Amino acid sequence: MPRTGNAIAREMRAIRTTFRQLARSFGRIAPIFTAVPQARTAAPTAGEKQIRRKPRLTLATRAALKLQGRYMGTMRGLPATKRAIVKKVRAEKGIRAAIVAARRMSA
Repeated sequence: MPRTGNAIAREMRAIRTTFRQLARSFGRIAPIFTAVPQARTAAPTAGEKQIRRKPRLTLATRAALKLQGRYMGTMRGLPATKRAIVKKVRAEKGIRAAIVAARRMSA
């Protein structure tokens, strides 16, 4: 049976070695962290305002998004069978014709 004093001393030595290795690693990595500017990762607090970049949309993209919204809005109220018909109309004739067809079906 090993003596408990030797076992404890061995474990303490292993812990001390590990801490030295960690300290050396942190010493090598610290300059890297101080050189890079800090990026905000946390959510803003109650007093701070979140900065959000405004998306730059062309007029064509904005119009396409508007049409997509109208299409989705008209599709929402339709049952599955009528949705399939409207999807077929969209594939064949385009989104404007599909919106007209969906409005006709919902009324």
